[in-house]
Parts: sequence; structure tokens; C-alpha cells
Amino acid sequence: MKQLLLQIWENHWPTAKACQPLPTGEGVIDAGAFNTIEVDKLFDAVNHTTTTIGQAVLFRSLSQPCYDTAAIRAKQDAVRELQSNPELMATLTQILQNAAEQEKYFYLLLYGKFGNSLSTATNDHPMIEGYGYSQYKRGVRLMTDLVDSIQSTATPSSPYLCSLFDAIKNFADTRAYSLMQGPAYITEYGIQSKKERQGSLSPAVLFVPRLIKPLIFGLAAAAYWSVKHFAPPDLFSGIPDEAIFLSPLLLLYIPIVGGFDRDKCITPLRDEYRQSPEVGAALEALGQMDELLSFIRYAENTAHPTVLPTLIDADHHRINLSDAVNPVLGKQNPAYVGNDFVMEDEKLVLVTGPNSGGKTAFCKTVTQIQLLAQTGCFVPAQAATLSVADHVFYQAPELSRLDDGEGRFGAELKRTKDIFLASTAKSLVVLDEMSEGTTFEEKMESSTNILEGFYRKGNSTLLITHNHKLVDRFVKKRMGIAKQVEFAYDAPTYKLIPGISRVSHADRVAKKIGFSKEDIENYLTGK
Repeated sequence: MKQLLLQIWENHWPTAKACQPLPTGEGVIDAGAFNTIEVDKLFDAVNHTTTTIGQAVLFRSLSQPCYDTAAIRAKQDAVRELQSNPELMATLTQILQNAAEQEKYFYLLLYGKFGNSLSTATNDHPMIEGYGYSQYKRGVRLMTDLVDSIQSTATPSSPYLCSLFDAIKNFADTRAYSLMQGPAYITEYGIQSKKERQGSLSPAVLFVPRLIKPLIFGLAAAAYWSVKHFAPPDLFSGIPDEAIFLSPLLLLYIPIVGGFDRDKCITPLRDEYRQSPEVGAALEALGQMDELLSFIRYAENTAHPTVLPTLIDADHHRINLSDAVNPVLGKQNPAYVGNDFVMEDEKLVLVTGPNSGGKTAFCKTVTQIQLLAQTGCFVPAQAATLSVADHVFYQAPELSRLDDGEGRFGAELKRTKDIFLASTAKSLVVLDEMSEGTTFEEKMESSTNILEGFYRKGNSTLLITHNHKLVDRFVKKRMGIAKQVEFAYDAPTYKLIPGISRVSHADRVAKKIGFSKEDIENYLTGK
């Protein structure tokens, strides 16, 4: 059960990127994979949401991807229904646009800071002006209008969309909604809603979110009339009525009544809304609808064909992509080169090639597509069939820290061990080089042991390497498929083709960045 975003935000101003990946082995991706796969950039590429809650839901879906195949299929069905029902899509689009306009007032009510003459607003705590009447009325309107809109919209047919509609409709039966609709009563038992007060004869103070209280003004006017008519005629002679009535009103009435409403009504009500699971569930249902529409807009705004992947059930991870394009790099680039990739019965693919040939970009394409598929989103490919991965791991070279005590080889080996122990046959693992920071002989031995271990586990493993001798070893054992990035006329084509790359383009790269042997000589001689 995922934590509600209202609970994650706690007392901080809502932000889209509030969720974090789970620890290694507990979620589909961990912090290492999150950073290496560049989930932040993937979110930016896919994000076409309208609301802040929609952005937060989408970011959570990417940072904590779903592992339930049935749940992902249900989201896909909801996307298909929206595509085939323009009227429903237009209605939800309008609901989301209205919500986007009202959302900031709701968050201001929940997370704003009541100020005084010395207070200043901050990013985490925008300021609530006055006693909060205006902010309260405008804030609760988001939720009450959302209920009204959904109740007047025809019920969709897909189970996932129905569940979102039900979450919002069910909110109408909650205490929080009744309090938002009003009136609310201050009683000896605390704040009660109109429904809770039915049949009660106990005394209560009615909360009305405005400073002018007709009853109080009526009583004050009656008291003023009584004083004027029953007091001795010369008691207030020569004293203006304003001094008798208006001045005390301004000096006492406003701070007393306003302060009471703020401290005894608005503050406890907003605290209750912020902590309410029902409010959180209804708000997230709005965000989940926004997420679905974002998927469709992403497909419409991508320069390459997109498809909802076919999800299959399998004993071990499988993936089959046709003309797959990197979701981030290819979004606005019609010339981006697509690749076919099949990893079904084979469990190990070894990718070789010179620097800047596209090895890492290709492996990020595969992992990013896997993540998009597990959010229920379209993927940039002509066709895509895959199984849901319980874990997606991506190990990339990293510098050792001064405090780890093991050096680069030890730091990498610790990461590889964590991945190995957490992975299963249903996992997707990418290893970008292996056993760096040791001798070539030890690198061969260590890499062989690790790859054989993953192979026996049965998960899908992609290895990026320059070590063609290591690849030769596994090809001879018939324990993997060798792929290489293609070069033509000394330039990468970014196509992945069968074979093993045995050449180095180090000199080409050095010349490109201006640090070849000739460049160094020129720097030294001042040419």
C-alpha cells in the first residue's frame, strides 16, 4: 500500500518530486538505478499533467513502479477508453483545468502559514492573509467542485477509471466533505458536521467562514438600542454614537471573533483535512486521472510511433522491442535511430563497441521503456512485448568515496553483490563495465564468476563492456548473445548489430575533444 501524497508532503508545500525510490530489493528500482536510468529526465519527457497532484502521482509511478501485471493492464485499458471516448476525455480535461486553477488555494489552506506583522512568506510556507476566511472558502472549493463534477459525469466502463470515480464519489459520504460543505459547529465534543449534529439539542457555536456575523451584530445592535433608550438622557450627551458603538466594535469585535474562528475553527479543520485519508484518496484519484491524460499527450507529442506494450506472464523476464527509441533523447528528434531488441529465451546479452557509439544510450532505452511500461504508459516503439520486472537494476561505474575503505573495485563489488542478492529470475539487470580498479586477469576472473552467477539465476542481464575477450569466453560457452554498436566511415550509426567489437576508437574520441597525441604536443610546444 503506497503512502498517500498528503502524508508524504506532511507540513511542506506540495512538490511534484516528493517521492523517493525504495531501498535495494524493496521496490522495482533503487536509488542507484533511479539516478543512472535518469528517471528525473524521463519524468520531464513524459510529463504533460495539468495539476501538481498529477505531477506528483506520475513522478511516484516512475520512482516506485508497479509490479502488479493486472493493475498495469487496468491502467492501459483506462487509457484506451479515454482514447476511444472523446467526450469523456474532454470532460476530464475540463475538470482538470478547473482543478488546476483551484489547487493552489487548497494547498494554501492546508500548508500556508498564518502570519502577523513580522511574518514573511517562504517557499515552504506561503502566507495566509488575515484570519483565513477567504483562503478557507476558496480552498475547500477544489474538493466540493470535484465531487459535483464527477457526480454529474457518466460513469466510465474501465474498472480503473471506475475506481477513480468511486474514490471521489465516496468522498461525498465522509465527515471531511460534510465539514467542507458546511456548516460546522463548535461543541463540547469538538467540531461537528451538520450530519453529526442531527437530532442534537446540546449548545453549539455555528462556524461561518466570514467576519461579519449577523447574530452577533444583531445582539450588539440590540444592546446599543437598549443603552440609548433606557440609560439616563444625559449619560452620553455630547458623545458621538461612533465613540459609543463603532470604536469598541473595531477594537474588540474583529480580533476576538477573527481570532476565535482562526484558532478554534479554521486551524483544526485544515489540520483534519491534511491528515484525512479520505481527502488524500480523493485528491490522488484526481491526480491519477491527470496521469492517464498525460500518457496520451506524451504519445501525441512524441516524434516517433508509440504503443501500449503487450504484457505477458513469464517465469523469467522477457522483452521484445521493435524499432525502440530512447524516450528522452528521441522525443523531439525525428532522426533518432531506433533499434530492435529481443531477449526472451536468452538470459545474457553482451554489448560491445567503442566509446560514444551508443551502448549506454541503448541500455538506458531498454530500462526506460521497461519503467514506462510498468506505469501503464505508451513506449516509443513500433511494437513492444514484455513481462513485468520485479526489479530493474542498473550498475554504472562510480568513483569510490574516501570513507568506504575498499577502493573502486570494492565499492563496485558491494553494489554488484546487493543487486545479485536482490534479483530474481524476473529481474532486469544492466551492468555497465565490471570489476574496474583491478588487474586484467582479476577482472576476467571476477567478471566471469559474476556473470555466471546472474546467468544461473535466470534474470535478463545486459553487460556493457569494452572487454571483447570476456565476451569471447561467454560466446564460446554458448551463454549469451553478442551485440555491438555499428560504425560506418569512422562514425557511429547508433544501430545495434550482431557481433563483437574488437576495435578501439580512443584516438577518434581524443581528437574530437582536442586531447590526442598531436594536441598534447601542440600544447607543449605552444603551436
